[in-house]
Amino acid sequence: MANPCALPTLADPPSEQDLASLPKLEKRIFRRVGEAIGTYNLIAHGDRILVGLSGGKDSWALLDVLTSLQKRAPVKFEISCITVDPGFPAFNPDRIAEVCEQRGLPHNVLGAPIDELVRQRPDATPCIICSRLRRGLLYSYAKQHGFTKIALGHHLDDLLETLLLNLFFGGKLATMPVRLTSDDGANTVIRPLATCEEEDLRRFTWLKGYPIVPCGCPLCACSVLESRRKQTKVLIEQLQGSIPQIKASMLKAMSNVKNSHLLDLKLGALTAMGVDEAVERLG
Repeated sequence: MANPCALPTLADPPSEQDLASLPKLEKRIFRRVGEAIGTYNLIAHGDRILVGLSGGKDSWALLDVLTSLQKRAPVKFEISCITVDPGFPAFNPDRIAEVCEQRGLPHNVLGAPIDELVRQRPDATPCIICSRLRRGLLYSYAKQHGFTKIALGHHLDDLLETLLLNLFFGGKLATMPVRLTSDDGANTVIRPLATCEEEDLRRFTWLKGYPIVPCGCPLCACSVLESRRKQTKVLIEQLQGSIPQIKASMLKAMSNVKNSHLLDLKLGALTAMGVDEAVERLG
């Protein structure tokens, strides 16, 4: 299977007509990010924010929005960038470093033996290994260097797909939180793009002219996890044809939880006997 990260976001450079649509798109993205920041208290005065910059469309969009907000926000905060080099031969972070240098942004590259570990454990799920190693590196680096927040580029489509993945394959109701404090309290992860649609970010990055840097993973999109994520993405796209507001409705549902109408005993909705009987009947 071809590596989708190697494909350009959009094949041709934007025309003048395309570029004319940028202000409206930028305004929509900035409005949604601003609402997310305000609702979930993502950024505070004096924050030192570490931006995970992979060179993909989402991380470029995140960096662009945060640097723009930094110039005009009523609170003052710092931004630094970090790129995890997974060791795949095809991955080259030089273009990422060049853009950061041009914009005067601090940027560091952290090496990780992801390629080596994946080759050593072909029976394991590579995406899980990669994700855990990246997260561990980011947490350690942020803690060692005094960063108060780690900003990641996950968007609305990521949240909705994760919700369905957990529902269909994990047996739980959960998604990516917009703000998450680690178990030891040392790190806080924020996702400012959580209410922005992927297609908007793809077009935004294209119009802005950011370089898309392939991750270089030879197994990209080939793992079981990514296959399942693709299933959920296709399902949402199919439903969107007859339910145009499905993404907005799913987003609203995640912030409109009726505890009394779920079956989790910790929510006090049912007795243990009632759940056991229901599970037994289903089994």
